Amino acid sequence: MKNALGVEIPEYIEGLGELQPYQGVWKSIIEDEVPSTNISRTLKAKKAHTSKFCDSLEEAIKKCEPFDGMTVTCHHHLRGGDGVLMQTIEILDKMGIKDITLASSSLTSAHDGLVPYVENGMITKIFSSGIRGRLGEIISMGKLKHPAIIHSHGGRVRDFLTGRIKPDLSVLAASAADEEGNSTGSHGPSAFGSMGYADIDARYSKNVIVVTDNIVEYPCVPSTVRQHFVDHVVKVDSIGDASKIASGTTRITSSPMDLRIARIGATVIEHSGLFKDGMSFQVGAGGASLAVAKFLREDMKRKNIQGSFMIGGVTSYGVDMLEEGLFKAIFDVQSFDAAVSTSVLNNPKHVEITCDQYANPNNCGAMTNKLDVVVLGALEVDVDFNVNVITGSSGEIRGASGGHSDTASGANLSVIVCPSFRGRLPIIMDRVHTVVTPGESVDVIVTERGVCVNPAKPNLAAALKKAGVKVVDIRDLKKEVEEMTGIPAEKQLGDKIVGLVEYRDGTIIDVIYNVENLS
Repeated sequence: MKNALGVEIPEYIEGLGELQPYQGVWKSIIEDEVPSTNISRTLKAKKAHTSKFCDSLEEAIKKCEPFDGMTVTCHHHLRGGDGVLMQTIEILDKMGIKDITLASSSLTSAHDGLVPYVENGMITKIFSSGIRGRLGEIISMGKLKHPAIIHSHGGRVRDFLTGRIKPDLSVLAASAADEEGNSTGSHGPSAFGSMGYADIDARYSKNVIVVTDNIVEYPCVPSTVRQHFVDHVVKVDSIGDASKIASGTTRITSSPMDLRIARIGATVIEHSGLFKDGMSFQVGAGGASLAVAKFLREDMKRKNIQGSFMIGGVTSYGVDMLEEGLFKAIFDVQSFDAAVSTSVLNNPKHVEITCDQYANPNNCGAMTNKLDVVVLGALEVDVDFNVNVITGSSGEIRGASGGHSDTASGANLSVIVCPSFRGRLPIIMDRVHTVVTPGESVDVIVTERGVCVNPAKPNLAAALKKAGVKVVDIRDLKKEVEEMTGIPAEKQLGDKIVGLVEYRDGTIIDVIYNVENLS
């Protein structure tokens, strides 16, 4: 069967079940009721003064009675510095547990160590918003037993509530926790900021272990994960390296090209009609998109604009804008550098939120639905404004869906910033290799060679032209770039489906085939 973008979608995949094709940005959300199976925690009363402490993570996992075929979840707020997931998998492997479904909120290069467990069949399914590094490569080569499911951040919450993900064991890293499991990421030697992705794991997993390298006196306040959701508490030597949170896509760029693109992006926002008091704003991961905040900050000061709120992945730059009074509040589901944790802890206007509140498409209060402007990155875009943030130039899995499609669908203005080419590879394609965010929800694509406006927004195009912004037809820009770079060779793909890209409503927006000749 084909979805609304014309992508051939299998009706059923062994081990994953029936699939529903993508129908449109809001179509299934508006027309369908989403059954919630409410797979809430099993009731497990504890008598007064019973200790939850375990001497080791291994002891805690044993008490959860792990079994073959179980689903293990965790969060990725420590990003490249995470040290808890690998400890968990190594212990489960030592116990002889097999056929694990891993459902981490995202996977980074810190999890390259998972490769042998995928290759030997210990891990057979993966749900995640992102898969990077060597792990992405071997999945692209077809070495995971079942296709990986790539979902958005909001889609992950939806998958928990509908029962598509049924967590048996959640192991949650915290930079501080008390004896009952009240825990936070906002203080302690390994502070990493918000724990917004961990809330759904704590609420719906059958067994919850909080792991920390910093036990504090009861009560641990403020706390994100609360004690009545926690079964066991473990102190380890280290939960990881918080200094590795800010790396790669979460670090503000110093590249002249990216800064030029960011400057143009900020100019687009200024003349969009939304640049006014009360504006709400988010930037996604990626050098150029994060850098837009630098120029927006200057423009807001120059025009004496005060925004309503910032949201999403939060950097120190965003914290500075809050403290300068440029925004009234920050809603933080994920901190993009460890220094943000001090603000999370001390500033009442810096509000930690759950991913459910942030982006779940099936609740009645997703913050993404109140966004005016979001600025996002891209690996590829196409002439229909579809965006790929998952697969690279060879078709390999190397990126993250994250909140890309969640924010693009909810914002009044979604801006994609990207160079017109990288190396000798053009970014604008006839059709992106993998659609993650549909063009229907993308308004503007900003490159160093000009700005492309979705034809569905003619008034926006007229306003930008009037302001002196270079607005170009996306097909003309594609042709101009290809005259310099040439047309790239076809990707060498096999016929095995190795990944399914879920749109935020749970439908399948694209499939990923295995890559041949990927060394």
